[in-house]
Amino acid sequence: MTPPSRQAARLLSSSPAIAEAHFRAEAYPYDARLRPDGWLNLGTAENRLLTDLHTGYRPPPLDDASTRYAPLYGTRELRERIAAHLGDGIDPEDLVVVAGATAALDVVATALCDPGDGIVVPTPYYGAFDTDLAGRSGAVLLPALPDPADGHGLSPESVCRVLYAARRAGTAVRAIALASPANPTGRVHPPALLAELAGLAAEYDVDLIADEIYAGSVFDGPFVSLRTFPEARVHTVWGFAKDFALPGLKAGVLHTRDPELREAARALAYFAPLSTHTQAVLADLLADPGRVAAFLAENRRRLAVSHDAAAGLLTAYGIPHAPAQAGCSLWADLGAWLPGPGFEGERELWREILDRTRVSVLPGEAFHAPRPGWFRVCHTLDGAVVAEALTRLGRFLESKGGARGEGRDRVAGSARPLV
Repeated sequence: MTPPSRQAARLLSSSPAIAEAHFRAEAYPYDARLRPDGWLNLGTAENRLLTDLHTGYRPPPLDDASTRYAPLYGTRELRERIAAHLGDGIDPEDLVVVAGATAALDVVATALCDPGDGIVVPTPYYGAFDTDLAGRSGAVLLPALPDPADGHGLSPESVCRVLYAARRAGTAVRAIALASPANPTGRVHPPALLAELAGLAAEYDVDLIADEIYAGSVFDGPFVSLRTFPEARVHTVWGFAKDFALPGLKAGVLHTRDPELREAARALAYFAPLSTHTQAVLADLLADPGRVAAFLAENRRRLAVSHDAAAGLLTAYGIPHAPAQAGCSLWADLGAWLPGPGFEGERELWREILDRTRVSVLPGEAFHAPRPGWFRVCHTLDGAVVAEALTRLGRFLESKGGARGEGRDRVAGSARPLV
């Protein structure tokens, strides 16, 4: 048997825990009537709140234009409509459309980095960054600890320290990367912190990669895109998976004003093109700005309702959590129930939850949380499913004993009160 290449072996070893947990839970899903003992998947950030809004949609028919080869970085029509949708005076020529935000992150990292180059990433961060940004590029992710005031907020000071230390150690740092809004916490980074981060990138002459997949899914407060800060070289990634609840269409978009990186990204799009007909469908979905605005407004409304319902259930069971402002998840603190110290204790609790409740939530270690006990809890499913899952989780934690809310002391000094 021929052994895989070193590159293939590295990719195999970096398979995200997020994907593995998802397919385990989805293999036997809960159904109140047919599979009451089934799995409840609160581990995958899939927006399933909008299915009814897509029901009845009739996609454009297969025709000569939509069944032929098109520019591998996106048709002109789709790029024009995405540019109009995203706003900020975006030039359609600065957009590269590929098969998913994952592919867009891979493309920008591969275009920027040689193997061994560093990318500074504030923690906690989306666990798939390990593969998306480093799996093919060979870059090394350099974690920057969160704001010590609350344990999970963006800290430009920490990013600066990591940049300085990496340079002193001889590491060629090419970029700072982050999700904005944040994943797993669901926070919207304050504009002042984003401006400080852009200033740091300019000072250290590194690029900024912003995963803005939740840009249209902010339900509490305004959102400011990093591409609006002209002092830095900013490359943003967006897609249709979250805001439009279309993860299965695998449509991602890279925006960059750097002509050399754009040409490299167009060349790399050869390996991850989006089907021409899918592009026709997405262009059609964006054709009516009024309908799009109404759709996104309803998305934000439903996200807020879903978040508040899940937060209420966590509160009812005495589970501390950090309120979110965007996206599909809550950042819950189960530190008071860890059966042992460190991340081994967190892994043990995760296994207990999986085996005894058949509820999938993801441990903070998968997101490089700075301390054990945090779990990402996704809530964008049918309300009855979320209620069943959190009831199972809450009752399981009660069965483990301990006073309700013991974990609250672990987030003392939070800039925002716990729900």
